[in-house]
Amino acid sequence: MARNTEPNPALAQRIEAQRRSRRQFIGRGALVAGGLVFAPSVLAACSSDGETSTDTSTGGTTGTSSDSLRISNWPLYISDGFNTAFQAATGISVDYQENFQDNESWFAANKDALNADQDIGADLIVPTDSLSARLIALGWLAELNPDNIPNMANIRPDLKLLPADPGNKHVLPYMAGIVGIAYNKAETGREITSVDDLWDPAFTGRVSLFSDMRDGLGMIMLSQGNDPAEPTEEAVRQAADLVASENANGQIRKFTGNDYQDDLTSGNIIVAQVYSGDVAQLQEENPDLEFVVPTGGATQFVDTMAIPYTTKNQAGAEAWMNFVYDKANYAKLIASVQYIPVLADMTEALAVEDPELAYNPLVNPPQATIDLLTSWAPLTDEQEQTFASIYTDVTGG
Repeated sequence: MARNTEPNPALAQRIEAQRRSRRQFIGRGALVAGGLVFAPSVLAACSSDGETSTDTSTGGTTGTSSDSLRISNWPLYISDGFNTAFQAATGISVDYQENFQDNESWFAANKDALNADQDIGADLIVPTDSLSARLIALGWLAELNPDNIPNMANIRPDLKLLPADPGNKHVLPYMAGIVGIAYNKAETGREITSVDDLWDPAFTGRVSLFSDMRDGLGMIMLSQGNDPAEPTEEAVRQAADLVASENANGQIRKFTGNDYQDDLTSGNIIVAQVYSGDVAQLQEENPDLEFVVPTGGATQFVDTMAIPYTTKNQAGAEAWMNFVYDKANYAKLIASVQYIPVLADMTEALAVEDPELAYNPLVNPPQATIDLLTSWAPLTDEQEQTFASIYTDVTGG
């Protein structure tokens, strides 16, 4: 069914809350590689079927069985009625908690229990891929049983080789997004196609870059022939040195988190590093905005589904994963949260939900765009500290 386009003040407020809080809320720190929900969605906690709890403590209820499943997910990251439909299809009740607020704080809150092989109150979690890599290395995630998840066959081929878990032995992708470039075509007077365009003297003082090391430097490294999937200190320094030089020349107005949005829509900034999910909303405020994946390539961020090894219902968690990966079900999720699908060939299923959305390249990008994307390799703690320090010296963050 097509999306309702009539003004909805309550929904508009919710969209604004999402657009301005989630990316800032989760941060983009040492463990963070996840994304932000920006476009229209329905907060599951507001569902009339009562399927969701918004308890902000770590973990859910302590008791569970094969007939119940405890899920810990980010806020605003599910479609209305999704868990009710899952329960009707499987007979498994869902205790759904929107309490996965921050990768770093989640890790700090749960590491002692996981290290002691104690229940953390969740059978399924949705960490970003960088945190997933750390949990895998520590042996704290259950190995998946593919026989219980036949819809794994629907995963995009490029995400079957996710650096955090090649072969999807421990985690499955949930949603993806792109770190790209947005520009105000009315102000630039020309197309922007590459990272080099960021340094055009005509744009001096009207360019913004991300303050996060991964998001800020990933596309710049790619433009210099270096790959974030195989990062080295030399490559990070090369990219950071270029940014430092342009910053010293006054090219860069500011280094941002998600707070570039007002400046970009107003024209104070005319070329910016952005998250793909932002632009679909920002274009409604300023139709002169365009989004582009630079010719040299860009990075993608991926949130994953994982099962703690302390789970009390692994089969139930795998059933939920399989339900997510049914294309008709997944289309409902995408129509709600408007992330980029992690399943292949979603156009037909999305068209059933919203024909306009199915052909929106910000939500359902063509394969040619996907081919330009890469993911950062999992970093060691030493790399995290070294790379972040290199970039912080440039941004002053």
